Amino acid sequence: MGVVGFCIVVKAGVVMFGERQYWQDVADRFVKENVVVKPNRGNILSSDGKLMASSLPEYRIYMDFVAGGENKDTLLTNHLNEICEGLHKIFPDKSAAEFKSHLLKGRKNGSRNYLIYPRRISYIQYKDVKRLPVFNLNKYKGGFHEVAYNQRKKPFGSLAARTLGDVYADAEQGAKNGIELAFDTLLKGKDGLTHRQKVKDKWLNIVDVAPEDGCDLVSTIDVDMQDICEKALIDKMREINANVGVVVLMEVATGEVKAIVNMTKGNDGNYYEMRNNAISDMMEPGSTFKTASMMVALEDNKITPDTEVDTGNGILQIYGRQMKDHNWHRGGYGKLDATHILMVSSNVGVSYLINKHYGNDPQKFVDGLKRMSIDQPLGLQISGEGKPNIRGPKERYFAKTTLPWMSIGYETQVPPINILTFYNAIANNGTMVKPKFVKAAIQDGIVVQEFETEVINPKICSDKTLTQIREMLRRVVYDGLGKQAGSKQFAVAGKTGTAQVSQGAAGYKTGQMNYLVSFCGFFPADAPKYSCIVSIQKPGLPASGGMMAGTVFGKVAERVYAKDLRLPLTSAIDTATVVIPDVKPGEINETKRVLDGLKISSRLPFNYKTGKEEWCYSRHGTDAVILEHHDVMPEFVPNVLGMGAKDAVYLLESKGLKVRLSGVGKVKSQSIPHGTKFSKGQTIRLQLN
Repeated sequence: MGVVGFCIVVKAGVVMFGERQYWQDVADRFVKENVVVKPNRGNILSSDGKLMASSLPEYRIYMDFVAGGENKDTLLTNHLNEICEGLHKIFPDKSAAEFKSHLLKGRKNGSRNYLIYPRRISYIQYKDVKRLPVFNLNKYKGGFHEVAYNQRKKPFGSLAARTLGDVYADAEQGAKNGIELAFDTLLKGKDGLTHRQKVKDKWLNIVDVAPEDGCDLVSTIDVDMQDICEKALIDKMREINANVGVVVLMEVATGEVKAIVNMTKGNDGNYYEMRNNAISDMMEPGSTFKTASMMVALEDNKITPDTEVDTGNGILQIYGRQMKDHNWHRGGYGKLDATHILMVSSNVGVSYLINKHYGNDPQKFVDGLKRMSIDQPLGLQISGEGKPNIRGPKERYFAKTTLPWMSIGYETQVPPINILTFYNAIANNGTMVKPKFVKAAIQDGIVVQEFETEVINPKICSDKTLTQIREMLRRVVYDGLGKQAGSKQFAVAGKTGTAQVSQGAAGYKTGQMNYLVSFCGFFPADAPKYSCIVSIQKPGLPASGGMMAGTVFGKVAERVYAKDLRLPLTSAIDTATVVIPDVKPGEINETKRVLDGLKISSRLPFNYKTGKEEWCYSRHGTDAVILEHHDVMPEFVPNVLGMGAKDAVYLLESKGLKVRLSGVGKVKSQSIPHGTKFSKGQTIRLQLN
């Protein structure tokens, strides 16, 4: 016993010290330390909880023709026709014969990592492929295997795409721009650590540190309002052949950006979101700046709304240069008071007043602008904002002509969102608030961080000046150049703007001048809830801020106002009457939520499941709206007739179709009939009426 015990001790010593490295190497072959596990990136939601950006898995599918040996090869040969027919149904852009030829080529070459389909596929398509014969075996027996990618998707396509931002295809590089970049640390989460250990010939993942998924962000964007703004802007840009267009819609009290559209004309003539022009474009604002000039003079008691100026024939010589009104060729406006100067946007009137009262002390005028914080960078939640360029004699060379031209919106550069922030302060009783794109960060349904409204300037001017300028802006729309921005249902206040855009040497040679037409204002004028700016760059004449940008503003204002109405149904009808309204086809959960909110009875299909995305038709019952299933087959074009633009675009783009819209209202016709087989990436045109 003593000898055996001694031998054991000796052997243990040899193992521990003499053979230490050998056994360590053996252990390393069975344990893989510190394998990084990536967390799920957080979602970006709209203000009403709709998914605007999310990480969804995509796959590339491969075949190993060597794995599994002869038995697998026999299985593949026996089921090859069935496999190819199945692949054709899942990927209709390639025929069964093409798939068969492709797979036989890989089999002949004995490829171990043979790409079955050239593009990445969705999770649903991947699951369908995995159900096919041979492919449903594990990769060592059947040879089918995949590589997974975490791809960022935007269910609503181009809506607010530049503001939401993008992430790099390589997740290690993180986000590129927009909200994705600004809130990357919250969205990306924290990595986890695992090690892989072989136990009884099986590899197991042993979690050391669990990954922490990223937070979901609740943005301020309202999908419906975004859709309204984008549609109104693109329609007008196509009509006037514009190059760049911007619309920003903001909630007055909170500064929440409800919609932001940035459209640039591509080489193919269509419009795309290429950059965030609303926050980055450094442009001379033109006549929308006249409001600030008049406010400085009003605040300093240099003028009143009734102060008169003789604008003569619309041409004024100022220090050797001609200042012209837009109607100078028709003889000008003659005598105007300050209110009418703003109403007709008289360059002569504004520049005369500012030069008269501040010509000997231009710095005082510039100080008045700075007092209203119109020169301040906003410190936005997303990167890329331009810094307003408003400088006085203390900061740069100031010629005699600089002040009069500055007063009408030249000699300065201000991004569109800064102009909107200034007008929003006028609507918000003088309190200037910072525009906001994200309201909160949520983790597992709990708010972990809330982004409060930030005040830039608690009071940009006195209440007296505020009352005067708001009435003047209301008159601009009521019976001035801004009539196109008005509405018969509610009062609108705002200011038009038209400015020449310098084209440099190229523009000088061609004689082609670009123009910036804009309208900035708020509605309803008596109790402002939303402020909005429309800014469009177009080549050549005609160019009119009221007729072009004002028209877009008017459409946006009326549609947003109609959407935002909160009228009790019982006040408009006899309470004894059962109201059964017409209901458009659409997503069943959305339809039910609206009907429930309006307290209208509805009957659901017998197999309805709460929360599951389904599409429905409706018909009138005697006492309720009856909802019926709208079957959507994966390989066929769905029927979107009668749907609104939002539902139709979402449904078709989720199938892989590209959608082009024309008109307003419900879908009246679709260029590819429903029930037709289609190819991914095919374009379908919808006519709305």
